[in-house]
Amino acid sequence: MSVRRPVAWIVAVVLFVEAVGVAALNWFLAIVVDRQDMSLAGLDPDMMSVSSKIGGVVFGLYFALCGLVALLVAVRDRAPAGLGRVLLISAAVVHGLLGAFTWGLVGPGAFVFMIVVLGLIVLLLMTYDAREEPAAPGSRPEGGGKGDDGSPVSSPPAPTTP
Repeated sequence: MSVRRPVAWIVAVVLFVEAVGVAALNWFLAIVVDRQDMSLAGLDPDMMSVSSKIGGVVFGLYFALCGLVALLVAVRDRAPAGLGRVLLISAAVVHGLLGAFTWGLVGPGAFVFMIVVLGLIVLLLMTYDAREEPAAPGSRPEGGGKGDDGSPVSSPPAPTTP
């Protein structure tokens, strides 16, 4: 039994939940900043509120897009390629960096969550990399089995002892 598809499904669900959570958290923080009507080092509170909302939407969409890539991997049972692979690698890097920061700022629970998600994304990428594609019918193994002129290639004679 292969673990590739279940891991891809889990990564997709986790990234979708994380997308909603990040967007909701930033939206909530924007409302808090807006209601306090306080300045931080002379910054406009309205600008901080709007930028927090924009940041939440952007990061929420980013994680949702990464979740969509993982969902497509799960449905198609094929390795992510091109932009999808880059998105998943960048999501792994983001989770590694966030994990490093959350240990000191939030606590070990958030750190463990970030590292588990990082591990799942890396597992998704690695299990599909290790997948061996079956040879197409009519294809020949590496080395060809035939010479350049189409004639069969024979093994060299066995060495003889003097």
